[in-house]
Amino acid sequence: LVQKRLCAVRPLGKEVNKTTARSPVSLSVCMTNCPTLIVTVGLPARGKTYISKKLTRYLNWIGVPTKEFNVGQYRRECVKIYKSFEFFRPDNEEGLKIRKQCASAALNDVRQYLSEEGGQVAVFDATNTTRERRGTIVKFAEQNGYKVFFVESVCEDPEVIAENIVQVKLSSPDYTDCSTDEAVDDFMKRIKCYENSYQTLDEVLDRELSYIKIMDVGRRYLVNRVLDHIQSRIVYYLMNIHITPRSIYLCRHGESELNIKGRIGGDSGLSARGKQFARCLGNFIQDQNIRELKVWTSQMRRTIQTAEALTVPYEQWKALNEIDAGVCEEMMYEEIQEHYPLEFALRDQDKYRYRYPKGESYEDLVQRLEPVIMELERQENVLVICHQAVMRCLLAYFLDKSAEELPYLKCPLHTVLKLTPVAYGCKVESISLNVEAVNTHRDRPENVHVHRSREDALQTVPAHL
Repeated sequence: LVQKRLCAVRPLGKEVNKTTARSPVSLSVCMTNCPTLIVTVGLPARGKTYISKKLTRYLNWIGVPTKEFNVGQYRRECVKIYKSFEFFRPDNEEGLKIRKQCASAALNDVRQYLSEEGGQVAVFDATNTTRERRGTIVKFAEQNGYKVFFVESVCEDPEVIAENIVQVKLSSPDYTDCSTDEAVDDFMKRIKCYENSYQTLDEVLDRELSYIKIMDVGRRYLVNRVLDHIQSRIVYYLMNIHITPRSIYLCRHGESELNIKGRIGGDSGLSARGKQFARCLGNFIQDQNIRELKVWTSQMRRTIQTAEALTVPYEQWKALNEIDAGVCEEMMYEEIQEHYPLEFALRDQDKYRYRYPKGESYEDLVQRLEPVIMELERQENVLVICHQAVMRCLLAYFLDKSAEELPYLKCPLHTVLKLTPVAYGCKVESISLNVEAVNTHRDRPENVHVHRSREDALQTVPAHL
């Protein structure tokens, strides 16, 4: 069925954008805010998929609808059983035909996503190693009114390439029935199939293209013709990420006096159990023996008091302060329902985008936290002592959670989450330090109607004093 779908794909360049959702554009004119097609370039095992997935996750997190299209996945759907590197030989006509069909199928899905489904950025993840192939993609983009931005990863370090093959490629469906040595040998031969025809992005020949060239995993960069805000954000992000092994530890402050009373926000100090957690956290960090650990807190008393117990230097970030509940600061949910029932219902209807009167929304908080994410990407081992809403936002970035999921992520008090970046994602370990605390998590109630009863509105409020 997949084979038929791929073979039935229309040739590139035969269709113009038919969407009515966007302002009409001519074949050669691209509006300022038109969709962007990001195109990866590079030999196999150069981290293109790592970059694609990470970039997609970042752009979605900051609110830019983005989707990745991995041509290798299309090929695996088309050719169910991978036999060997022979499929990628430049003189394998059948292999070339199938690979072109897969690329065309992926580009047709890109067109569907950007022109009909409201996507803003598509990431076309493939080798795209020849100037001819890249020219075909540019022509496709021009016909549909998209901007194109190339991301090339160049790496000649044999140790980095070997590590990438072991970490990522050996777990690929292509090598499920192979030994490690057989898989590595086959993949190295696959790389050879591309080397002779590889044409890197050239400062002279490709001077009209917009691109970033990442050399040796970020040791050097070449940036050319950045055209708009999205492209500048992409460049800024890609120049901040690294692949050095590390862990990020996230936790909330110890239980506060206002937590016990079921009151949100405020700037209270720690409860007795909160102070006990702070001491336990200090012992835990000491036992972990983490190399060059940095500790970050907000500027609020409860995170600072938690960090003080660690007896290590720490930095305060205003950006890490808890979400501003505006007129609802220091109120119990019961009081919010009593005084602002409409606001309480509206927040339940769309918790991510709802903004407290004179306060913030989760959407605002994500924008405020972007510099923190950038700095976390630059750093190695970091412990972030923060707040429930802040921790949800940070966690959503690392775990690739949607805007709908983000406000309901569970971040209990007195629990440390250890995040360790792996090939295409993040491994999470949840470590409870066994100090009791109140539950501050409130699930979305079933009834979110503005005329609901008090009982329905308070259905999921956690117990408190």
